[in-house]
Amino acid sequence: MIKAIFIDIDGTLRNSERELSIKTINTIKKVTEKGILVILCSGRPRKYTEKVSRECFASKYIITSSGGNIFDYEQNKVIYINKMDKEAIIKLYEIANPADVRFIMNVGEGRVVNKVKHPDQEIKLGEDIRSFVYNNDVVQCTIADSDFDKIKNLIPKLEQVENVEIKNRHKSLLDIKFKDDKTIFCDIANIDCNKGTAIKKLLEILNIKKEEAIAIGDDNNDLSMFEQVGYKVAVANAIDIVKEKADEITLSNDDDGVAVFLEKLLENRGVTNWYKILIFDLLDYI
Repeated sequence: MIKAIFIDIDGTLRNSERELSIKTINTIKKVTEKGILVILCSGRPRKYTEKVSRECFASKYIITSSGGNIFDYEQNKVIYINKMDKEAIIKLYEIANPADVRFIMNVGEGRVVNKVKHPDQEIKLGEDIRSFVYNNDVVQCTIADSDFDKIKNLIPKLEQVENVEIKNRHKSLLDIKFKDDKTIFCDIANIDCNKGTAIKKLLEILNIKKEEAIAIGDDNNDLSMFEQVGYKVAVANAIDIVKEKADEITLSNDDDGVAVFLEKLLENRGVTNWYKILIFDLLDYI
C-alpha cells in the first residue's frame, strides 16, 4: 500500500510557466483525501515551498533547500535541519561576490542575498558575511546569473571548497542543448545533504517503509529521492539520467504528467504492490 508520494516542484509539478494546473490541484486533493501523504520537495526555501504546498492541498510536511530542511507548517515546527559548514559559506561568498553574480543563502523561511532581484522574497545582506554566517543557520547557497559563461567559469572554483558540493545546476550546465536566456544557477549544500537523505529521515519518523513510498522528479537533484523510495517516476521532460533510473515515465510537466500518474495510482488504490500494477499494465497491451 502506498502511503507517501514525494514530488519535486519546478520542472515536475509546475508547468513551464511555473503554474499549477487545475487538474493537478484537484488530483492531489483527491490523493490526500484517500489518506496518502503528498510531500513537496524543492531546492527552494521554506516560504516558497509552503506556499506551493498549500496551493495544491498537499500534506503539511515539506522538504526544502535540497534536503536541508524538513518542516511541518501546520505545527510551525522544524523537524530536521542540515546546517551548512560556516567557513565553507564564507569561501563560497568570497568566490561569487567579486564575480558580480547573485549569492543567495537559504535561511529560516526565506533568502538573504548580496543582490536583490525579488524584493518580496529576499532580504539584502546588511552586514559582514562572517558576522552574518556565524549568527544564522544557512542550509543552502545558490550562485545565479543570466550570464551562462560567468556561472560556468565559477564552477571549478566552487567545487574546490571543502565540506560542501553542488547539489543541483541549471540543465544547460550539463547539456548545452538546454541553454537559454533564463537564470543560470547552481545550488550548494553540505556533502551529506540531499533530498534523499531528508526523505529517509522523514520516512523513519512517520514509520513508513521505503516500499510504501513513491518519488516523482525531473532533474539531477531528484536522483537521491529515487534511492529512498520503492517506485520512481520521471516526467517526460526530465533529463536523460533521471528517465533512465525511473521505473516509469509519465507525461511532461506541461501535459499534467504528475496528475496523470496520480490518477492511475488512484485507479489501482486497492493493489498492495507495484509488481501487480505492472502486470495489469502489461495486460492492457495483450
